[in-house]
Amino acid sequence: MSTALHPARFRSKTITAALAFFFGSLGAHRFYLYGGRDLFGWAHIVGTLIGVPGLLLLMATQRASLLGWVLVVPGAISLLAAFLAAMVYGLRPDEKWDAQFNAHSERYSESGWTVVFVVIFSLLIGAFLLMTGLALTFQTYFESQVEAAKSLSQ
Repeated sequence: MSTALHPARFRSKTITAALAFFFGSLGAHRFYLYGGRDLFGWAHIVGTLIGVPGLLLLMATQRASLLGWVLVVPGAISLLAAFLAAMVYGLRPDEKWDAQFNAHSERYSESGWTVVFVVIFSLLIGAFLLMTGLALTFQTYFESQVEAAKSLSQ
């Protein structure tokens, strides 16, 4: 609760979108908005900690490890959700942002071009990573089907 002696903390939309873009897979934007007790922020960290070994395992086995595929999914979800969050936060109108996050603050948001660029790059990089992940997944699946067909025909 904020009182006249302790006004509510101002939360910048620009900083939030930038944190989601650069450190979103570590939950930085969630911790900035909701504090250290935010479960979704911790879920980002856990997803990343699970996903990194999965990615390393996939790279070491040339995408042949089933365990690597299982482990990489939470990390990929965390990463893509962070880029999506950067876009959602960045595109929210300042009035709605302030109503939700700065209702008891004495300051108001004034978004500029920085937020626009964060949204553009989030869309660009997020879409690229999503398409790359889908392409590699389908390529691996179809290659495994071709190998299975070859083994049956011999």
